[in-house]
Amino acid sequence: MANNDWKDRLGVVYSTDPNFKYVTAADLDQEPETLEPSRQKLIVAIDRRNRGGKQVTVVRGFVGKADDLAALAKTLKTKCGVGGSAKEGEILIQGDFRDRVVEILSAAGYNAKRGN
Repeated sequence: MANNDWKDRLGVVYSTDPNFKYVTAADLDQEPETLEPSRQKLIVAIDRRNRGGKQVTVVRGFVGKADDLAALAKTLKTKCGVGGSAKEGEILIQGDFRDRVVEILSAAGYNAKRGN
C-alpha cells in the first residue's frame, strides 16, 4: 500500500476486473539497455526540412540509454569538428557529413549505412 499514491491515479476510471494492474508513466519510462556496437543498426541520412534550408546529418536507430547516445554524439561532433545535439533517440550533426560519420561509426564497430 505504500506504493498506492492517489495522485498518480487521477483521472482513472474504476475497474471491476480483479486482475487489473494500473501502469503509471514512471513504469513506462525505463530506458532500454544499450546494445553492443556490432548489434546496432544505424542509418545516417541528411535532413533539410524545417531547418531554414540548412543541412543536418541525422543518425537514427540507436538503441540504448540517453547517456550513451550523448557520448556517441560528442564523439561524432568532435571528430567532425562541428556542432550538433542528441535528443529523442537521434543524433543531429550540423552540415552534410554523411560519408565521414559512416566511416567513424564503422571504425568504432557500429553497423552504419548511408541513407538518402
